[in-house]
Amino acid sequence: MTSENQPGAKARIAPAGLAFLAITSVGWGFNWPITKYLIGFLPPLTLRGTTGVIGASLLAIIALIWGQSLRVPRALWPRLVVAAILNVGCWMVMMGFALLYLPASEATLVAYTMPVWASLLAWPVLGERPNLLRAVAGDGLFGPERHHARRRLCGEPVEIAGNPDGAGGALGFAVGTVLSKKWPLHLPPVSSAAWQIGVGCFPVAIVGFLFDHSNFAGLSGNGWLLFGYSTIVQFCVAYVAWFAALARLPASVAAIGTMAVPVIGVVASAVALHEPLGIGQIAALMFTLAGVALATQS
Repeated sequence: MTSENQPGAKARIAPAGLAFLAITSVGWGFNWPITKYLIGFLPPLTLRGTTGVIGASLLAIIALIWGQSLRVPRALWPRLVVAAILNVGCWMVMMGFALLYLPASEATLVAYTMPVWASLLAWPVLGERPNLLRAVAGDGLFGPERHHARRRLCGEPVEIAGNPDGAGGALGFAVGTVLSKKWPLHLPPVSSAAWQIGVGCFPVAIVGFLFDHSNFAGLSGNGWLLFGYSTIVQFCVAYVAWFAALARLPASVAAIGTMAVPVIGVVASAVALHEPLGIGQIAALMFTLAGVALATQS
């Protein structure tokens, strides 16, 4: 056993992992305002489930073209199902409903308390003892978001329904991130993404089509282009990059590194949806950028 695999050993941060993390952050960041817009036409379960199933199917085709096997050994199926439920299914459902009640910028900030939970869980589960820089990063990232959510809760009670959904999705993703490091699937990256997204989103799509009242006909030409982005970029590009980053970085670094997503999401939501970008949001973004810088230090 190498030192990198021993509990408590200092994990090396691979430059390629950071590059994949940047691709993930851009793809997911722009998807927040896009999803908020699309939810005006398609209910959360239908939107998230449908885009996920289509994205998983495209990934499966790409995997076969690249010569990657889609075969999953029988012993790995329990791990695959758990990972799919936590990393994909839970996140898609909870964050979809959060976007019903919250502006895209605020939903993004609530959701990305996820790195805090992942860093806390990585210590007892993986032995990744947080150093001072990562501890400061986690506290700085969580603090402004918690303050912002409290302020909004006092002023706009409708947000009561959105915050638990966002927090639940964040916690589920954090658990999935840590467990994926402890019990890796050992599948080719594109095949792994295809299976996890497909298994996680298929039941969501079924429930959506059974109970939602969808308005696909209401989508304009631009709406269909955004639907395509939410399908291809979010799943076929960003998710593959995420799993590739997770395989090359400590779980805590990978999780906290995704804090670039809310930076992109908040700014993109302000530009595209005309959501507020005031002192509170700017302060949260400053803490977020500082957290990303601290988290990626060795």
